[in-house]
Amino acid sequence: MVAIAVLVSLLVRTYVFQTFSIPTGSMEPTLHVGDRIVVSKLSVEFGTIHRGDILVFKAPPAVRADCGDNVTDLVKRVIGLPGDHLTSKGNTIYVNGRPLAQPWLHDLPIFRHIGKVTVPAKHYFMMGDNEPNSCDSRFWGSIPRSSIIGKAFFRIWPFSRIGFL
Repeated sequence: MVAIAVLVSLLVRTYVFQTFSIPTGSMEPTLHVGDRIVVSKLSVEFGTIHRGDILVFKAPPAVRADCGDNVTDLVKRVIGLPGDHLTSKGNTIYVNGRPLAQPWLHDLPIFRHIGKVTVPAKHYFMMGDNEPNSCDSRFWGSIPRSSIIGKAFFRIWPFSRIGFL
């Protein structure tokens, strides 16, 4: 019985859900350092990725060099989808020439602006909600779909902030 429970647990963690801890303040005010989130792997494997989704993905190699972070996984929000043309001016991000609607909480100002970027096929442009304090795609470029682990959808810790994202 124990072996079956362990096997089921490993299968669920590998293919369905996984928990992650937030390592930095780059997603504040949405997620804080130490928050624990649940990530759905199936929603990426069999679903679609939308602008505004919060994703967990393998950190690009440039994160260590460009940001000084020694992390293996990152949590950021999707700003640009494959084929999107991005830029920023002042505190406004433009996607395909239109201001990005950001209904989620985020911190301004944007200190490091987005140049003229076209997101390659099967890639995503990611930014932290703490825009002035986030080392993200503005530094190391877009991430390939193959690096995405899953979509964050539920905070399980701390109990005072438990709920869907």
